[in-house]
Amino acid sequence: QVQLVESGGGLVQPGGSLRLSCAASGSIFGISAMGWYRQTPGKERELVAATSDGSTNYADSVKGRFTISRVGAKNTVYLQMNSLKPEDTAVYYCNFYYYSDYWRSDDYWGQGIQVTVSS
Repeated sequence: QVQLVESGGGLVQPGGSLRLSCAASGSIFGISAMGWYRQTPGKERELVAATSDGSTNYADSVKGRFTISRVGAKNTVYLQMNSLKPEDTAVYYCNFYYYSDYWRSDDYWGQGIQVTVSS
């Protein structure tokens, strides 16, 4: 089993910044992939940013404003969110899975963090 602990989030004015963090622990094997998704009421959960084995991937809506990073080999990921817009308001979820050439674990999800961008 893998446990995810998220932190950060909150209320910020448009144009402001926030940083989310997520730490994974437990039985982890192979290469790990970590990322952030977000969801608003009535909409599907969408990818915000993800990183795995040195590569990163961003949603078009956050490119140039958000940065995902990891600390060395630790299973901790950060999402630095700058120039926040009201449309970034959502519950943000940390996602984690691990894999090798021959298998992939289940997806693990954090409990979700509310991010509200409002004046």
